[in-house]
Amino acid sequence: MPMRNLWNDEQGQDLIEYTLLLAFVALASAALFLGAGGQIKGIWSRSNSQLVAANTAAS
Repeated sequence: MPMRNLWNDEQGQDLIEYTLLLAFVALASAALFLGAGGQIKGIWSRSNSQLVAANTAAS
């Protein structure tokens, strides 16, 4: 009978489900940030080159 009670006990199930969900969200967010990193670098590079060109033209 004690094994049946242990098998039917669902007390920690919610905690495990929320932990797995949080881990999935964290991994998905990290993947998005890594993917967007290259695009952000490109934006900064273009902005920097345009500022350098404008500074050169103004001098």
